[in-house]
Amino acid sequence: MSQFPTLGSQQRVAAGGRNKVQLKPGRSLMDWIRLTKSAKDMTGLRGRLITVTEEELAKHNEKTDCWMCIRGMVYNVTPYLEYHPGGEEELMRGAGADGTELFDQIHSWVNSESMLKECLVGRMAAKPKARAKAFANQSGLKLPKQTPLNGTSVPDGFEKQSKDISFRHEWFQTEDTITVVIYTKKKDINSDFVIVDLERGVLRTEVRQHEYSYILHLELSHEVQEVVSVHCASKVGKIEVSLKKLNSVLWSDLGQPREHHNSYIKNTDGDLSYRKCTLLSKIDVSHDTRLLCFLLPPGCYLTIPVGQHIYLKRSIQDVEVVRPYTPVLSSLYTEPKDGGLTCTNIYLMIKIYPDGLLTPFIDKLQIGDCVSVSSPVGNFKCSQLVGITELILMAAGTGFTPMIKLINFSLKMSSFRKIRLMMFNKTEKDIVWRDQLDLLASKDKRFEVEYILSEPHLEWTGKRGKIEMSLCSEFVTGRTEELQTLVCVCGPTSFTEQAVG
Repeated sequence: MSQFPTLGSQQRVAAGGRNKVQLKPGRSLMDWIRLTKSAKDMTGLRGRLITVTEEELAKHNEKTDCWMCIRGMVYNVTPYLEYHPGGEEELMRGAGADGTELFDQIHSWVNSESMLKECLVGRMAAKPKARAKAFANQSGLKLPKQTPLNGTSVPDGFEKQSKDISFRHEWFQTEDTITVVIYTKKKDINSDFVIVDLERGVLRTEVRQHEYSYILHLELSHEVQEVVSVHCASKVGKIEVSLKKLNSVLWSDLGQPREHHNSYIKNTDGDLSYRKCTLLSKIDVSHDTRLLCFLLPPGCYLTIPVGQHIYLKRSIQDVEVVRPYTPVLSSLYTEPKDGGLTCTNIYLMIKIYPDGLLTPFIDKLQIGDCVSVSSPVGNFKCSQLVGITELILMAAGTGFTPMIKLINFSLKMSSFRKIRLMMFNKTEKDIVWRDQLDLLASKDKRFEVEYILSEPHLEWTGKRGKIEMSLCSEFVTGRTEELQTLVCVCGPTSFTEQAVG
């Protein structure tokens, strides 16, 4: 979902998402998977793996000879150029160079090793500085900018913020329970900041703060029930994670550290955590769109903040396929807690594409089947709504999904005087939740909805056409100068670009 301000608004632009281009026939992800299984030499090295220097990498920067480094591994992406959903030019931005940062900015959730394993040229040669750092770590020497803060390792370049992020933790026990307490020194802390996963005796707790997260990751010393409860005391900046012992034994220690335990990591550096969620229900909301309800496991605690999305993941012919979806509410009238949907169920409204790679699999899910669901991600924050008195929402098709929770959240705020939704669809049968939208408009005079169809039937009496200036300007007439307006747009790339233009 992209947001942009109208004239006079105090809001800043926050564009999101990635561009997609029209690929040539036979260049889908499934076609790429088939190609990687064909035993064709994708590297030009006939199976050899080499060590690549920066000088050598820089030589391979043309479309006919394109190498790229991602997380220390070098790939010949030349055969993949035509299959890249973002287009060749987007991929060429990392040609002959280290594309890790660019990769993480756009799709850090993608498993590059799985997608490009047949294109692996070799490992990037270590720089002298990197070798010295590795030696220092192995020898136990302390490196500059790595001094511990309350027993916690701090990333390079993070010392300036150390006073703000000096988290610490402790634990205590009763005969039946274990309680882990995290002290954040943040008086605005709430459940939106906390993600807890407890599975097979491993506890992972993540406290998100802006671009970084504080991680506790332990293999617990004794067995516990796979159920977790979380309490946030915002006034003192304290988070309590409570576990139930399986046996009434006295613990001498909490457990053994796992990856990133008691440390801060940059959110783009760490892999997204996934958990298996169970399908509880599936209903039709239109001829090709389903509303699915997934149950999170009992050892998981998270919220889905307004404006953020998750990823569904599955393996197709040994390649991980990942797609983003924005969680919605069970209806427009559901009341989420703490501005999000507190962890029990996740609702997804998904349009099924018969020729798609993932959605046909989703459509075939039966009640009780499981899928892998990621932690929430996204840059939208409810603080962006401070001072806003009017929302103008433009959605094409299932681009409506990120606006469901935004509408619900905003109508609970007395500061909002007007919320206007423009729904663009091809035909009348494509409109989702029309009955709920109409009912909401009749109950709350601050909310207005208008439907625009590009391929309407002859009897259609509403607006016709695609997004254009005349339709938009007509919709925003009657505004007064004192209104502070935020405009949110979500839909296909062409729709978003045209709306912003």
